[in-house]
Amino acid sequence: MGPQPKDVGGRQRLCRCGRASPSRRAPRRRARVADRTRPSAAGGALVIRTTRRILLPLAAAAFALQASAQQPSGAADDPATRYAQAMTDAESLERFNLQLEEQVRSQEAEIASIEEQLVRIETTQREVQPLMQQMVDALARFVELDVPFLIEERTNRIRNLQNAMMRADTPVAEKYRMIIEAYQAELEYGRTLEAYEGRLGTGADARTVEFARLGRVSLMYRTLDGEETGYWDANQKTWVVDDSYAEAVEEAIRVARRDGAPELLTVPVPAPQEVRS
Repeated sequence: MGPQPKDVGGRQRLCRCGRASPSRRAPRRRARVADRTRPSAAGGALVIRTTRRILLPLAAAAFALQASAQQPSGAADDPATRYAQAMTDAESLERFNLQLEEQVRSQEAEIASIEEQLVRIETTQREVQPLMQQMVDALARFVELDVPFLIEERTNRIRNLQNAMMRADTPVAEKYRMIIEAYQAELEYGRTLEAYEGRLGTGADARTVEFARLGRVSLMYRTLDGEETGYWDANQKTWVVDDSYAEAVEEAIRVARRDGAPELLTVPVPAPQEVRS
């Protein structure tokens, strides 16, 4: 029969030849628990480096599960109990590792897909840049040959587009948005009625007049004193003075400013000419 415990101050203590009391065994078991967890943390770090993803939440959950399963209990000194617990821990960790392997394979496939998409994006950007530049050049040429209304506003818009195309810090999406907005603005001009003041002529002949624009069909003007009326001849690419349209210009300006109800107007529309190659 082994040595009997002695009661010292309400605590049990064995002689030096006997087994240590549970209170002295607990720190050693906790130390072994901490040692057992080190390989799991190292394996988690390896998985993190392999998958390029942060798996700390999963590793922390596994660590907490393992630590709670290995907490000392009254029957922890039984070899059979320790062996059963070790087998349970091994099975749990094996299942956890299988789950991590599945996640690694899934994430590797996702990384490969993203890298492939990035390559396609770079190729698309290289192809889109020349196309957008062609769109800007075509729009600038169109404005140059179009009916000369709102020249300053439209020219500034083209200049801003050209400057944006030259800037490396402007995203491709922003450049594309600006180009589309410019095209939409030009399309809108073709179906609106507008009256505005602007400068007509250059140099000493320049003067402020009132313009009346009917889409792109007709562009007319009258001086502020009403003494002169004219229109833009698209065929001759010049302004023509014609006071016979004074009443039509006045009515168009009134309707454009919402001072009157819309009605039929007689406006100068140059007849189309046959284009010969």
